[in-house]
Parts: sequence; C-alpha cells; structure tokens
Amino acid sequence: RELLKTYKPADIGIYGCSAGGMLVGMAMAWFDKEGLPMPGAAGIFCAGMTLEKKFPGFGGDAHYMTAAVGEANPPVEPPPPLGKGLPPLQYLENVDVKDPLAAPANSPELLAKFPPTLFITGTRAFELSSAVYSHGQMVKAGAEADLHVWDGLFHGFFYNPAVPESQDAYKVIVDFFDKKLGK
Repeated sequence: RELLKTYKPADIGIYGCSAGGMLVGMAMAWFDKEGLPMPGAAGIFCAGMTLEKKFPGFGGDAHYMTAAVGEANPPVEPPPPLGKGLPPLQYLENVDVKDPLAAPANSPELLAKFPPTLFITGTRAFELSSAVYSHGQMVKAGAEADLHVWDGLFHGFFYNPAVPESQDAYKVIVDFFDKKLGK
C-alpha cells in the first residue's frame, strides 16, 4: 500500500528466492484477497507455488528425490533415506495445502490474475518439480509465465556470482523486469 502512494502498479516488481520465492506467490494471493492491484511483474526464483501435505514444504517430488545440497557440495549429514523426505518447513506444518493463500498453484482463478511471472530453477534444485508444475498451472490458467531451468545447477545457484551461469540468470532477470515493468 505504501508503494502505491508513489508508484503505479505497472511500475512495481516483486521477486524472491527459495522461501522468498514462495512468499512472492503467497503475496500475489494476498494482494488479490485484499483487493490490491497486482504488480507489473513477479519473479519466483528457486521455488514454486505448491505445498506437500505429508512433509510440509516445497511440494512436488522434492521430498523424495533430492536433498538441498546448495553449492553442489555434499550435505553435512547424509540425506534421508528415499521416501523419508526432507525435514518439514515448520512454519507450514499447520497450513492447509489446498489454501491458495499458502499454495497459489491450487487455484486457476487466482493464477489467471497473476502478473507476468518469471520462474528460475536448476535441474539439481530440490524445487524443480514445484517450479515446473507451478509454471504449467499458470500457463493453463492463461497467465503469462516464463520458465528458465539451468542444467546441472542447484538451489539458489545464482547467489554465487562465480558460477558462469549466474551471469546468464542475471541477464534473464534484468531483461524480464525491464520488458515487463512500466507497461
């Protein structure tokens, strides 16, 4: 609301990575619920907009297929056995995974109202499944959504500027927001 005092919605962009990426989707749902205008563009990086009931967290097959290893280094402790899943995100334990305020990918009506949205992930990132699914649900709902997946890269890879693909991701992000904002 404070930004809307100075800026037009079309000039506002919102993005986040990891839990921050999930919060971007949740923010869009909240804006809709509160009758606020959507921003001009959104970025959901290293995340999707789904939740998993059995193991509260990112959703998709993340809890069964991979562990968050960041920087592609082995985790300090071995990953849980197949089927045991990642530790739950405790702040989501009592959330209804069908509630669009928590998991916007469950509501085509809501997704249709989203601004142009950029998804960024990697093939070794635990959020890959949720990001791909969320992107697909947005497209089905008629919303504008772009998905960029970097092969062999991990959760939050672009936070390390020494990774060459990070420079590619930065360009994609800047170009996306440059084209979408102020329109």
